[in-house]
Amino acid sequence: MKLVVFDVDGTLVDSQAHIYGAMQRAFGSVGLDCPPRATVLGIVGLSLEQAMRRLAPDADVEALVRAYKTSFAGMRAAEASPLFPGAREVLDALAARDDLLLGIATGKSRRGLTHLIEAHGLAGYFVTTQVADDHPSKPSPSMLLAAMDEAGCDAAETVIVGDTSFDMDMGRAAGTGTVAVSWGYHPASDLRADALIDRFGDLPEALERIWRAA
Repeated sequence: MKLVVFDVDGTLVDSQAHIYGAMQRAFGSVGLDCPPRATVLGIVGLSLEQAMRRLAPDADVEALVRAYKTSFAGMRAAEASPLFPGAREVLDALAARDDLLLGIATGKSRRGLTHLIEAHGLAGYFVTTQVADDHPSKPSPSMLLAAMDEAGCDAAETVIVGDTSFDMDMGRAAGTGTVAVSWGYHPASDLRADALIDRFGDLPEALERIWRAA
């Protein structure tokens, strides 16, 4: 069996409106100006506490984290972040294969990931779901190592699919293959991956190329 592990924000779902909106509210609640949109999206993928420390190292990080969680939960309850074009079709095709397992490695909380999976009807797609509640922040390989252990796959059989340098660095640290997507929150030029794809439909071929080369 082979394992494909997906990042979530910026890879599977377009959550930038929710993320930046919640960040604006969080910073406003403690009397600070929110950093520019590009700066905020640049830290997507890190655990929330680490992200806040990067954005505002001298602020009350705990207060920012609480305010962000409250704001994001309100937005999420009103409307789930949409899947990127082609994501559902590719997930359906990969999940139907007998030789593949699917997993998640995300900076989201368990609660946030559960809500998203339920909102998009993805229950049962992923054999392993690794979240920020249980691991150090990316690019630590902890999430990927746990995913491989839970799925019973080794590094040569595993590929991480993500949109940030944190995802790619995590994959390299764990010794897995890496696929970067060009539609996410980090510039494609910053992503040093085994393969770079411009649309979801290109993912199956990219995976096969990586596994043939392994």
